[in-house]
Amino acid sequence: MPEKDTNTSQDVKKQDFSGPSNRLRTVLLRFRRPLIVLAHIIAFAISLLLSFLVVQNMNFRWEWLRLYPALLLFFLIIKIPVFGLFNQYRGWWRYVGISDLRGIVQASLISTFLIVLFWFFVGQITSIHSYLPTGLDKPAEGVCVADMCATILILGGLRIVLRLYYEAFRTSETVRLKRFLIVGAGNAGEALLREIVRMPAVQYHVIGFIDDDPVKKDTHIHGIPVLGTVVQLPKVCEDHKIEEIAIAIPSASPRQLRRVIQVCEGTKIRFRTVPSITDIASGKLRVSQIRDVDINDLLGRESVQLDLDLIEAFSKDKTILVTGAGGSIGSEMCRQLCHFNPKLLLLIEQAENPLFYVERELRKQFPSVDIKSLICNITDENRVGKIFKEYRPEVVIHAAAHKHVPLMEINPGEAIKNNVIGTQIVADAADRHGTMNFVMISTDKAVNPTSIMGCSKRIAEMYIQDLSRTSQTHFVTVRFGNVLGSDGSVVPIFKKQIAEGGPVTITHPDMKRYFMTIPEASQLVLQAATMGKGGEIFLLDMGEPVRIQDLARELITLSGYRPGEDIEIVYTGPRAGEKLFEELSIEGEDMQRTRHPKISIWKNIPMDRDLLRAGINELSDIALSQCPDELVDKIKVLVREYTGTESLSV
Repeated sequence: MPEKDTNTSQDVKKQDFSGPSNRLRTVLLRFRRPLIVLAHIIAFAISLLLSFLVVQNMNFRWEWLRLYPALLLFFLIIKIPVFGLFNQYRGWWRYVGISDLRGIVQASLISTFLIVLFWFFVGQITSIHSYLPTGLDKPAEGVCVADMCATILILGGLRIVLRLYYEAFRTSETVRLKRFLIVGAGNAGEALLREIVRMPAVQYHVIGFIDDDPVKKDTHIHGIPVLGTVVQLPKVCEDHKIEEIAIAIPSASPRQLRRVIQVCEGTKIRFRTVPSITDIASGKLRVSQIRDVDINDLLGRESVQLDLDLIEAFSKDKTILVTGAGGSIGSEMCRQLCHFNPKLLLLIEQAENPLFYVERELRKQFPSVDIKSLICNITDENRVGKIFKEYRPEVVIHAAAHKHVPLMEINPGEAIKNNVIGTQIVADAADRHGTMNFVMISTDKAVNPTSIMGCSKRIAEMYIQDLSRTSQTHFVTVRFGNVLGSDGSVVPIFKKQIAEGGPVTITHPDMKRYFMTIPEASQLVLQAATMGKGGEIFLLDMGEPVRIQDLARELITLSGYRPGEDIEIVYTGPRAGEKLFEELSIEGEDMQRTRHPKISIWKNIPMDRDLLRAGINELSDIALSQCPDELVDKIKVLVREYTGTESLSV
């Protein structure tokens, strides 16, 4: 397998500043301002000489020589300060643009006006016009106008020649330029091309553009042709030996990005994209700051619209406790909450290393927020009780859980202890100590569960819903599917397998999952929490499910490899407890819409309290004794839709 090129657009070749050319460059930079002024003086001298020739129809006359020095001095006295006022000695000529040329024109017009004005005034009080050679007695109508035009042409030409030198000839001789293609022949594509060709550190040779607008076909932008449409990408890339593609459509949707990637599947190309329109418009990023296309770009969705006032009222100046604070969702919940200035943020986690790193990150990003890290296993009732008694949290975000389906199938007792008993202990503590709001984070695997993990979360949901019926605390549950990049999820696993050269392992070619970014899920959890009156099970809109096989192929393509050739895809068969399709719809008769388009409430009939609590107590005893078959039998009593597995091992 060929090695993957890891160079980026920001890679800059190390330079040896000890050479003669670099020493000369250092001297030129040190005396740059005086040299620019000198260049303008020479240009003014040449333009005045040319103006004499133009006025006399290009006939040189020796009598000019007695007038030329005095007239040049007069012109310089006016033009040098005027051009200085228009900042013409501060520009960086290699980056000359329309604004620079506009400055030259303005300075030339003003200086010519002043020259004519002073010349007319001097002519009125002296007899200087009598000394002029024949034909030059009216310089304001001849020499001055010609001098203005010549000045604009010479100074503009000097700048353009220098820019052309750097863009067309001043390329690295030792670094081979990468063959580059830009998808999107609009404003962003044109701006990207301009910035690439004028920045010598960017080692690209732009071959052409791709655009679906038929009007742009066969046109040229700054001399670079529009070669075809997105459908023709594979052929264009093959014919022109393209190595990298930049998708220069800042407003491109994930669907549009996926289309480009899928069309190019089977090619060994690196994909880049430009910053978003928001970042470009705000000045935060430039078009040239391209980056690799990430799987988040392909699976991400429209930004979430939040009622920030409600979330602020929910969070600000409150003592908030987050369980599982070291995990993917728990840590992101902490980040989101810190934006709303809680009075005290309690990080509860049993794994010390994740807790240590999350605390450091939060203290650095949010120094004004009071943060306290507490090592705690949520199944330790005494420890949990003491924390609630001491800190009296007003809001609890319960994110701690065992989430790995196959692992919980072979460790069912641990799933029950952590996901059911742990939730019960934390919820009871919140109820006893007067917590105002309690939010439990659940999963799509709790819908018609086929796994121990899914059943454990469904039972926890049932307990939370039941407790809310008699508690002063507002208990709510929020369900959603997989989050991109979370610990143990498919995306980081696939990336690691690709980095190791493959193969990428998939359980089944038809396996589908819902995906959401971690920030989006966390934001919607907070939004749902503000809506809860107690007992609701909220479902988040996860969009359309994604086929895991397509996800793997796109990740391989984004990494610059060919699926099935450079990186093999191997099917290992479904694992215990796994579904081919997860169920998480916010539509249907059993769903109630909320004021937020991405949040619904699942309408269900709660289980009888005595039956539920007796079942949980029995489950707790069985989990401690680690009897898998008995555990399954008892789970089936509580979760009737669970079919179970034929055999489980501890």
